[in-house]
Amino acid sequence: MTAGAQPVDHDAYPDAYIRSILASVRTIAMVGASPRWNRPSFFAMKYLQEKGYRVIPVNPRVAGDEILGERVYGTLAEIPERIDMVDVFRASEDAGPIVDEAIKSAGDKGIKVIWMQLGVRDDAAAKQAEAAGLKVVMDRCPKIEYGRLHTELSWGGFNSRVISAKRRKVRIG
Repeated sequence: MTAGAQPVDHDAYPDAYIRSILASVRTIAMVGASPRWNRPSFFAMKYLQEKGYRVIPVNPRVAGDEILGERVYGTLAEIPERIDMVDVFRASEDAGPIVDEAIKSAGDKGIKVIWMQLGVRDDAAAKQAEAAGLKVVMDRCPKIEYGRLHTELSWGGFNSRVISAKRRKVRIG
Protein backbone atom coordinates (compact mmCIF):
# COMPACT_ATOMS: atom_id res chain seq x y z
CA MET A 1 0.00 0.00 0.00
CA THR A 2 1.39 3.40 -0.95
CA ALA A 3 0.47 6.51 0.96
CA GLY A 4 -1.73 8.97 -0.90
CA ALA A 5 -2.86 7.46 -4.20
CA GLN A 6 -3.42 10.04 -6.89
CA PRO A 7 -7.08 11.19 -6.72
CA VAL A 8 -9.00 10.78 -9.96
CA ASP A 9 -12.11 12.36 -11.42
CA HIS A 10 -14.83 10.01 -10.22
CA ASP A 11 -17.26 11.35 -12.78
CA ALA A 12 -15.14 10.39 -15.81
CA TYR A 13 -12.56 7.60 -15.51
CA PRO A 14 -10.01 7.36 -18.31
CA ASP A 15 -10.10 3.97 -20.04
CA ALA A 16 -6.40 3.54 -19.20
CA TYR A 17 -7.18 3.83 -15.47
CA ILE A 18 -9.91 1.15 -15.60
CA ARG A 19 -7.82 -1.06 -17.90
CA SER A 20 -4.79 -0.87 -15.58
CA ILE A 21 -6.90 -1.91 -12.59
CA LEU A 22 -8.51 -4.84 -14.38
CA ALA A 23 -5.09 -5.97 -15.64
CA SER A 24 -3.39 -5.70 -12.24
CA VAL A 25 -5.88 -7.56 -10.01
CA ARG A 26 -6.30 -11.32 -9.86
CA THR A 27 -8.24 -11.85 -6.60
CA ILE A 28 -11.42 -9.94 -5.84
CA ALA A 29 -13.44 -9.94 -2.62
CA MET A 30 -17.07 -9.33 -3.63
CA VAL A 31 -18.90 -7.84 -0.64
CA GLY A 32 -22.61 -8.49 -1.10
CA ALA A 33 -22.27 -11.56 -3.33
CA SER A 34 -25.55 -13.46 -3.52
CA PRO A 35 -26.08 -17.22 -3.77
CA ARG A 36 -29.22 -16.58 -5.86
CA TRP A 37 -28.54 -17.23 -9.56
CA ASN A 38 -30.83 -14.39 -10.70
CA ARG A 39 -29.09 -11.61 -8.74
CA PRO A 40 -26.68 -9.21 -10.50
CA SER A 41 -23.86 -10.02 -8.06
CA PHE A 42 -24.11 -13.74 -8.90
CA PHE A 43 -23.96 -13.01 -12.62
CA ALA A 44 -21.04 -10.57 -12.23
CA MET A 45 -19.15 -13.06 -10.06
CA LYS A 46 -19.63 -15.86 -12.58
CA TYR A 47 -18.53 -13.64 -15.47
CA LEU A 48 -15.39 -12.47 -13.66
CA GLN A 49 -14.51 -16.07 -12.75
CA GLU A 50 -14.84 -17.02 -16.43
CA LYS A 51 -12.37 -14.23 -17.28
CA GLY A 52 -9.76 -15.72 -14.94
CA TYR A 53 -10.33 -13.75 -11.76
CA ARG A 54 -10.65 -15.45 -8.40
CA VAL A 55 -13.74 -13.97 -6.75
CA ILE A 56 -14.18 -14.56 -3.03
CA PRO A 57 -17.76 -13.90 -1.86
CA VAL A 58 -18.39 -11.91 1.34
CA ASN A 59 -21.91 -12.15 2.76
CA PRO A 60 -22.53 -12.61 6.52
CA ARG A 61 -25.97 -14.18 5.92
CA VAL A 62 -24.47 -17.17 4.10
CA ALA A 63 -20.96 -17.26 5.61
CA GLY A 64 -19.53 -20.78 5.54
CA ASP A 65 -21.60 -21.80 2.51
CA GLU A 66 -20.33 -21.76 -1.08
CA ILE A 67 -21.17 -19.56 -4.05
CA LEU A 68 -19.90 -20.71 -7.46
CA GLY A 69 -17.37 -23.02 -5.82
CA GLU A 70 -15.91 -20.42 -3.45
CA ARG A 71 -16.34 -20.39 0.32
CA VAL A 72 -18.34 -17.41 1.58
CA TYR A 73 -16.88 -15.26 4.36
CA GLY A 74 -18.73 -12.95 6.74
CA THR A 75 -16.20 -10.11 6.63
CA LEU A 76 -13.08 -9.10 4.73
CA ALA A 77 -10.99 -9.79 7.84
CA GLU A 78 -12.07 -13.46 7.81
CA ILE A 79 -10.60 -14.09 4.36
CA PRO A 80 -7.39 -16.02 5.07
CA GLU A 81 -5.51 -14.98 1.93
CA ARG A 82 -4.44 -11.89 0.07
CA ILE A 83 -6.91 -10.01 -2.11
CA ASP A 84 -6.20 -7.32 -4.69
CA MET A 85 -9.58 -5.62 -4.95
CA VAL A 86 -12.73 -5.16 -2.88
CA ASP A 87 -15.87 -5.01 -5.04
CA VAL A 88 -18.68 -3.33 -3.07
CA PHE A 89 -22.01 -4.82 -4.19
CA ARG A 90 -24.05 -3.10 -1.48
CA ALA A 91 -26.02 0.15 -1.17
CA SER A 92 -24.13 3.46 -1.07
CA GLU A 93 -24.90 3.92 2.63
CA ASP A 94 -23.12 0.62 3.36
CA ALA A 95 -19.98 1.52 1.40
CA GLY A 96 -18.30 3.65 4.10
CA PRO A 97 -17.94 0.89 6.72
CA ILE A 98 -16.82 -1.59 4.03
CA VAL A 99 -14.15 0.85 2.83
CA ASP A 100 -13.06 1.45 6.45
CA GLU A 101 -12.62 -2.31 6.91
CA ALA A 102 -10.72 -2.56 3.62
CA ILE A 103 -8.37 0.27 4.63
CA LYS A 104 -7.68 -1.43 7.98
CA SER A 105 -6.98 -4.76 6.22
CA ALA A 106 -5.12 -3.35 3.21
CA GLY A 107 -1.61 -3.88 4.56
CA ASP A 108 -2.18 -7.47 5.67
CA LYS A 109 -4.39 -8.48 2.76
CA GLY A 110 -2.62 -6.62 -0.06
CA ILE A 111 -5.74 -4.66 -1.05
CA LYS A 112 -4.93 -2.12 -3.78
CA VAL A 113 -8.37 -1.20 -5.16
CA ILE A 114 -11.84 -0.34 -3.90
CA TRP A 115 -14.49 -0.78 -6.60
CA MET A 116 -18.08 0.32 -5.96
CA GLN A 117 -20.71 -1.17 -8.24
CA LEU A 118 -23.25 0.63 -10.46
CA GLY A 119 -25.30 3.03 -8.37
CA VAL A 120 -22.87 2.86 -5.43
CA ARG A 121 -21.06 6.08 -4.60
CA ASP A 122 -19.50 7.44 -1.41
CA ASP A 123 -17.17 10.35 -2.09
CA ALA A 124 -16.00 10.63 1.53
CA ALA A 125 -15.07 6.93 1.61
CA ALA A 126 -13.30 7.29 -1.75
CA LYS A 127 -11.26 10.21 -0.41
CA GLN A 128 -10.26 8.18 2.66
CA ALA A 129 -9.28 5.19 0.52
CA GLU A 130 -7.18 7.36 -1.81
CA ALA A 131 -5.50 9.01 1.19
CA ALA A 132 -4.60 5.48 2.35
CA GLY A 133 -3.01 4.74 -1.04
CA LEU A 134 -5.83 2.75 -2.64
CA LYS A 135 -7.23 3.25 -6.12
CA VAL A 136 -11.00 3.82 -6.26
CA VAL A 137 -13.70 3.30 -8.86
CA MET A 138 -17.33 4.21 -8.13
CA ASP A 139 -20.64 3.66 -9.91
CA ARG A 140 -19.19 1.17 -12.39
CA CYS A 141 -19.40 -2.59 -12.87
CA PRO A 142 -16.14 -4.48 -13.49
CA LYS A 143 -18.07 -7.00 -15.63
CA ILE A 144 -19.41 -4.26 -17.91
CA GLU A 145 -16.08 -2.42 -17.99
CA TYR A 146 -14.18 -5.61 -18.82
CA GLY A 147 -16.55 -6.39 -21.67
CA ARG A 148 -16.47 -2.83 -22.98
CA LEU A 149 -12.67 -2.58 -22.90
CA HIS A 150 -12.24 -6.00 -24.50
CA THR A 151 -14.82 -5.24 -27.21
CA GLU A 152 -17.01 -8.17 -26.24
CA LEU A 153 -20.66 -8.34 -27.10
CA SER A 154 -22.02 -8.59 -23.59
CA TRP A 155 -25.33 -10.16 -22.62
CA GLY A 156 -27.01 -6.77 -22.98
CA GLY A 157 -25.08 -5.49 -25.98
CA PHE A 158 -23.66 -2.54 -24.02
CA ASN A 159 -21.36 -0.28 -26.01
CA SER A 160 -21.13 -2.82 -28.80
CA ARG A 161 -22.78 -0.76 -31.52
CA VAL A 162 -24.25 -4.05 -32.70
CA ILE A 163 -27.58 -4.00 -30.91
CA SER A 164 -29.79 -0.99 -31.48
CA ALA A 165 -33.31 0.09 -30.61
CA LYS A 166 -33.53 1.92 -33.92
CA ARG A 167 -35.59 0.39 -36.68
CA ARG A 168 -33.58 -0.71 -39.71
CA LYS A 169 -34.13 1.23 -42.90
CA VAL A 170 -35.41 -1.03 -45.65
CA ARG A 171 -34.41 -0.13 -49.18
CA ILE A 172 -36.93 -0.77 -51.90
CA GLY A 173 -35.87 -0.98 -55.51
